[in-house]
Amino acid sequence: MSVHKQVKKVTTHVLHAMKHRGEKIAMLTAYDFSMARILDAAGIDILLVGDSASNVMAGHETTLPITLDQMIYHAQSVVRAVDRALVVADLPFGSYQGNSKRALDSAIRIMKESGAHAVKMEGGAEIEESIRRILSAGVPVMGHLGLMPQSIYKFGTYTVRAKEDEEAQKLIEDAMLLEKLGCFAIVLEKIPAELAKKVAEATKIPIIGIGAGPHVDGQVLVTHDMLGITKDFKPRFLRRYLELFDEMQNATKRYINDVKTKDFPNDREQY
Repeated sequence: MSVHKQVKKVTTHVLHAMKHRGEKIAMLTAYDFSMARILDAAGIDILLVGDSASNVMAGHETTLPITLDQMIYHAQSVVRAVDRALVVADLPFGSYQGNSKRALDSAIRIMKESGAHAVKMEGGAEIEESIRRILSAGVPVMGHLGLMPQSIYKFGTYTVRAKEDEEAQKLIEDAMLLEKLGCFAIVLEKIPAELAKKVAEATKIPIIGIGAGPHVDGQVLVTHDMLGITKDFKPRFLRRYLELFDEMQNATKRYINDVKTKDFPNDREQY
C-alpha cells in the first residue's frame, strides 16, 4: 500500500518516506476555508498558503504587496479546514530578507497565530542566516529556488531560470545548501527539466516542481489556475482540469435570468 493511502496525517517525515519509496507528492495552493476543505478531503498531500494570494485573491500584479498579517489570515482559514494535509505558509516579501531576527519573528508569528505546520522561503545562500535562525527555533522550512516571484523586479521577467551554466550551477549549490541547513523540501519553479532531475537525484529531501518537468518528487500548481478559475494565465506547464471561469459565469447568468423572469424562487423554494 502507498504511503499516501496509509497515513492519516501528512508530516515532513511522511514526505521523506514518499521520496524514498518513489511515490510522487501532490501539492496545491489554498487561501480560504471552503477551498481547503475540498482539497484536503480529496487527499492532497500538501496545501501551500502561497503569497500568490496577492495575485489570485487580491488582484495585485505581483506577490510583493501581501503582508504578514494577511498571510496569517489566509493560513488561519486553511488550517481550520484541514484534517490530513501538511499546511505550508509562505513568508511574504520583506518579512525575512536581510534581517534574520525579523525572519525569526515572522516565522514564529505565522506558526503561532495560524497553526500552519511549516513556512516556505525564496532563496539560497543569500538567506542562509535567516533559514538557520528559523530552523534553530524548531520551525520546519521549505525552500524555493529557480524563478522566485518575490524577486521579479530583480529578474525583470517571468521567463525560465537557470538555462545558463553559471546560474544552473548556483541553483545546484543552493539546493545542496538548503538540504544541509535542514530544509525538509524544496520547490523548484520554472527551470529546465534536466536540471531539476539533477537536483532531485542529488538530494535526499523531496523536490517539488512547478514547470520543472516530470523527474522531481512531486508537483505543485496554483489551484485557481488548475481549475480554470483564472482565465488569462496560460504557461506551458499548466494543465487545466476544469474551466470553472466559464461554468461559474454561465451559472451566474442563469441565476440572473431566473431572478429577472421571476422563475426564482418557485413554490418549493419559499416558506
